[in-house]
Amino acid sequence: MLSSLLLFSPSPPPPKTLKPSPVSAPMKDPPPSSVYVPPHHRLRSVVTVPSAVFPSMSPPRLYRSDEDRDSGAFPCANIDEWKRKFSTLLCDAQTQEVISREKKDRRDFDKLAALATRMGLYSRSYAKVVVFSKVPLPNYRFDLDDKRPQREVNVHMGLVRSVEAYLREYFNKKSNGMDRFPDNSFSRTSSTVSLATDEGLLEQPEPLPASKTMMDKVLWRRSSQLRDRQQSWQESSEGRRILKFRRSLPAFKDRDSILAAISQNQVIVISGETGCGKTTQIPQFILESEIEANRGAVCSIICTQPRRISAMSVSERVAYERGEKLGESVGYKVRLEGMKGRDTRLLFCTTGILLRKLLVDRNLKGISYVIVDEIHERGMNEDFLLIILRDLLPRRPEIKLILMSATLDAELFSSYFGGARVIHIPGFMYPVRSHYLEDVLEMTGYRLTPYNQIDDYGQERMWKMSKQTPRRRKSQIASVVEDALRAANFKEFRPETRESLSAWNPDCMGFNLIEFLLCHICENERPGGILVFMTGWDDISSLKEKLQTHPILSNPNLVLLLACHGSMASSEQSLIFEEPASGVRKIVLATNIAETSITINDIAFVIDCGKAKETSYDALNNTPCLLPSWISKVSAQQRRGRAGRVQSGECYHLYPKCVYDAFAEYQLPEILRTPLQSLCLQIKSLNLGSISEFLSRALQSPELLAVQNAIEYLKIIGALDENENLTTLGHYLSKLPMEPKLGKMLILGAFLGCLDSVLTIAAGLSVRDPFLTPLDKKDLAEVAKSHFSRDYSDHLALVRAYEGWKDAEKDFAGYDYCWKNFLSLQSMRAIDCLRKEFFSLLKDSGLLDGNTSTCNLWGKDENLIRAVVCYGLYPGICSVVHSERSFSLKTMEDGQVLLYSNSVNAREPKIPYPWLVFNEKIKVNSVFLRDSTAVPDSVLLLFGGCISKGDSDGHLKMLGGYLEFFMKPAVAEIYLSLKKELDELIQSKLLNPRMDMQAHCDLVSALRLLICEDQCDGRFVFGHQVVRPLRTPVTPTQPSLVSRTESGPGGDNSKSQLQTLLTRAGYTAPIYKTKQLKNNQFQAAVEFNGMQIMGQPCTNKKSAEKDAAAEALQWLMGGAQQGQEHIDYVSTLLKKSKKDHN
Repeated sequence: MLSSLLLFSPSPPPPKTLKPSPVSAPMKDPPPSSVYVPPHHRLRSVVTVPSAVFPSMSPPRLYRSDEDRDSGAFPCANIDEWKRKFSTLLCDAQTQEVISREKKDRRDFDKLAALATRMGLYSRSYAKVVVFSKVPLPNYRFDLDDKRPQREVNVHMGLVRSVEAYLREYFNKKSNGMDRFPDNSFSRTSSTVSLATDEGLLEQPEPLPASKTMMDKVLWRRSSQLRDRQQSWQESSEGRRILKFRRSLPAFKDRDSILAAISQNQVIVISGETGCGKTTQIPQFILESEIEANRGAVCSIICTQPRRISAMSVSERVAYERGEKLGESVGYKVRLEGMKGRDTRLLFCTTGILLRKLLVDRNLKGISYVIVDEIHERGMNEDFLLIILRDLLPRRPEIKLILMSATLDAELFSSYFGGARVIHIPGFMYPVRSHYLEDVLEMTGYRLTPYNQIDDYGQERMWKMSKQTPRRRKSQIASVVEDALRAANFKEFRPETRESLSAWNPDCMGFNLIEFLLCHICENERPGGILVFMTGWDDISSLKEKLQTHPILSNPNLVLLLACHGSMASSEQSLIFEEPASGVRKIVLATNIAETSITINDIAFVIDCGKAKETSYDALNNTPCLLPSWISKVSAQQRRGRAGRVQSGECYHLYPKCVYDAFAEYQLPEILRTPLQSLCLQIKSLNLGSISEFLSRALQSPELLAVQNAIEYLKIIGALDENENLTTLGHYLSKLPMEPKLGKMLILGAFLGCLDSVLTIAAGLSVRDPFLTPLDKKDLAEVAKSHFSRDYSDHLALVRAYEGWKDAEKDFAGYDYCWKNFLSLQSMRAIDCLRKEFFSLLKDSGLLDGNTSTCNLWGKDENLIRAVVCYGLYPGICSVVHSERSFSLKTMEDGQVLLYSNSVNAREPKIPYPWLVFNEKIKVNSVFLRDSTAVPDSVLLLFGGCISKGDSDGHLKMLGGYLEFFMKPAVAEIYLSLKKELDELIQSKLLNPRMDMQAHCDLVSALRLLICEDQCDGRFVFGHQVVRPLRTPVTPTQPSLVSRTESGPGGDNSKSQLQTLLTRAGYTAPIYKTKQLKNNQFQAAVEFNGMQIMGQPCTNKKSAEKDAAAEALQWLMGGAQQGQEHIDYVSTLLKKSKKDHN
């Protein structure tokens, strides 16, 4: 039986390096821009059967391994033969992998995989296939999946005729010169307003030559005023008191040497330990020295912080130390808010704000000093900024760059900037005693058991609780510290402590232990605030709910319980800095946002869980993963240091000392563990050249496959062309400070007249989910949410919830509305603010004209809103295949997936749509989809990505062939025509934003009609065969010997002809599988040569098998008549092919 065929490609990567060729390298057969090429297609060789035999066949099921050529697979005992095959694979530069469909190979896969691993190969077993490869293999490959989505689309011809009528009218107007579309060059004809006006930081207007003398006098006068004001403050009693405090900081002792180093070097790196005062003092040193030199009015200092809360709190502290109100000489700017004035000379901002500034001014004109703080955190924006700044320095020799790190890895940054000078400032911290888990258990007598460590996350997150049960296999977080625990020696501790340690579960957060410790501190320790480090919002909210039921910890006369998370509003975050009433102990539940740059003055105790919620990125499977992971030693030291900033303190680490010793020294940089789409778009918008080449200059460059994935995504959504240049759409998307998919959604929403709802959706996807599910009121919360969700869409439910809140706000009842409907008031307000910001950005970009009413002409058309959501979220597409009792979901890169439990679609037994578009997928224990909307076939075909014609009339493909659609040829032509016109309309509107969309109402009406009336009458099919004719030499046509189901003379029917053809070529006889259909008809499939071909339904089993054989013959022989001479000819070709492969 044919069971083996080596896969080859004309240009594979070298077998030893196992790295794909650079993105920018030309390919011999580059995929068209409309085709998505998944990672496993880019890295491996893709097979096509030799054209001498099957010159036009390429269905995925023809992919077979070389071991299938001989009759019968090699037994696992024949290890020498497998070694030979693997050796051949390794030595053959034209071959990437071996695929086998044999049952024996699947049964013996573990042994074969072990052999492959020893020989340096990768292996993976899929549903009915085993693969051995030179490169790593993903978890799922759609090309090997016989159940990938194939959709038969059924559209009523009456609807088709109505759509055609609109199209004819549109084409008539277009041919009569209604609109002359501009060419495809990028032009901005509508607006000269800067997209980054909000990020216009400290620019000095270029004085005209005639007024330069006058301008110098004005600047000199302002500088004098700043100097007098500073001098007056320093001489005041309050100023002297503050100065006395500042002089006590270690950084102040090095003030003169730091200023001298800055003046003598363009770049310096300052490493300052916790408590040294570098964050607040060094920017002040520079500002004070410039003001003292009477250059205050012409100097401008930007100090970046990784988090908004840091930028705000540090600016407030510096302004206080200067005796000023915030917004005078010191200000801040973060997203959505800021405070700065005419005389602001020192601006604290997030790194993203400075990157927005660079978008409109690559040379940072008017900026004198750039201070990048907390560079040791290695955020993606920080690493990106360092590359740009390093390139900027030669162009701006007068600018000064100061890099500040809280750790001792300053040499890394120094070498990156060509050996920049390093200054180390010793820290100052009050004594902090560390108590590790064994110390805590020994000291308090608390006992750990396998079951009192399971954290209660509530019913809606039961999977998080089941993950903690001791019966499950070890997780990644437990495996990391397994060796350290095994080697640990706890002999000096009591037997009870050792028993507890043996039961410790690293997967658990330890809610019960944290509650016990908080009570222990409140009852036995001195006054002082408690800072508890958690991993994320789920942990914070669940623990907070648990503590609010405790008799002591829920008493507001004894405890002030607060939370601090990055998604919270600034006003809520700032509550952690306020002092509680006398006799009340403050408890702050925070993420790693509280590790650096902020000081909570009354904190004396820290509880450290040792974990942080960290996004990692699996580039091979193109899937983000959000899982708790162990922090680094540096982070643990930072957390401990929070207890000793203003007084001596205690730190309780909820993990053993041996686990701390096993921590990595530093955290993995964010650029190495997150998707790079937005970063790559920024690179192109700044004209920084090749994306791959630019990122190769990073401190630590990301994996090439991650870069390739990002580039492919940007090509799919139309932001980049095949040469990696920004398209017209890409130019606009790069100017919008949001994810590209949200920018796409907003642009089309504005064009098609449903902007208001799309603004809400885009804003809602940028903040924390506003739908709350309290532990004790889960059923009521679900009922409340169901009032907003009646059409299988999380996004439309969000729109209704927001609109209801806005109506309630008019009557000053917004709070009550949120309370009754289990909505987050904080999220609603954030959505409201973001809507305004997004609208302003669109208006500034020129995409909205003066008549904004046209933006919401079709604002109530929910089918159109659904289509716009699809346009933005594509290629986030998932098939919905129903069984008798439920449905299954499948994506192109993950195979089977699940919905998050809080999705409105997760509660539906049936979804009467064939597709879901989703905002994001994330792998926790399985791959989950968040925020989904159901869409019909017409929406996906018209508002998804590019469509390519298939192998026959009425056959359309998307996503590189993963999605296949079969329909009547006339219907296919309608879809192709509408798609082409829609794409041209969007392009024309982008090039000329003032173009009147009303003139295109017939096209929009055709689109609206089709997506509204699509009843999803089609069905999913699997194994649909597309017949393509063989190019064979012209031979005399023989009369047909047999019909498809009737026997000819001597029983010479299609089954015997197929068997004759195959056996003469040396192959085994075909196998038939028949099933009875619900209408009592029979349908058969014939299997041979590793493939399966399905026949048409027939009245009996025998006829069904004959029809399947006839279908196979027609496919093999290209529709030619099955004369005996032609059968002999094809048999000869098949036999020749087999010899060629041996």
